[in-house]
Amino acid sequence: MYVPKPFVETDPAVLHRLIETHDFALLVVSGGPGEAPEAVHLPVVLDPARGPRGTLESHMARANPLWRRFESGGEVLVVFQGAHGYVSPTWYQAPEASVPTWNYEAVHAYGTPRLIEDMEAARAQQARLVARYESAPGGWRMDGTKEGLVDGLLRGIAPFEIEIARLEGVRKLNQNKPPADRRGVVAGLRATGRPGDAALADLMEEATDL
Repeated sequence: MYVPKPFVETDPAVLHRLIETHDFALLVVSGGPGEAPEAVHLPVVLDPARGPRGTLESHMARANPLWRRFESGGEVLVVFQGAHGYVSPTWYQAPEASVPTWNYEAVHAYGTPRLIEDMEAARAQQARLVARYESAPGGWRMDGTKEGLVDGLLRGIAPFEIEIARLEGVRKLNQNKPPADRRGVVAGLRATGRPGDAALADLMEEATDL
């Protein structure tokens, strides 16, 4: 991904945190000769301790033919989109010398998917997924379902994992602007009332030491 130098993010801890926070990702698989790429939106769980850069775990419906492209052994791209929002020039000290822009953060993760064919390994993967999102007391448990329900559902999905081969990160948060302009953007974002702008303002304050 093209990233101007001021906005490059390489800290693995920062990239992992973005993946874990914005874990509904876009998985992109290249097409064959003359074919367009295909993509699917999926929940993706990161295991940061597996592999030098971490391992991603997910699954899709077996009825979705996209998983069959994994059998070719090619690399895929997983896109994690973080906070983002419109930035008005009126929030800068000299609006007449600026144009609108868009602040955002994102991570691109690359790797080769490995299908999980073993039923017990697939069950363990889904148990990890459930544990992540059902951590509250009294949460849903796989072992609390009717007999045969989970096995039937497991047969209907294509679970997989991707050991991350490389990570690319971008955080475009007005780092190339003076502190006064960044403070103006933060104030402007907080005043819009648009969903997500407050989160972007928080991110700017944290990331640029305002």
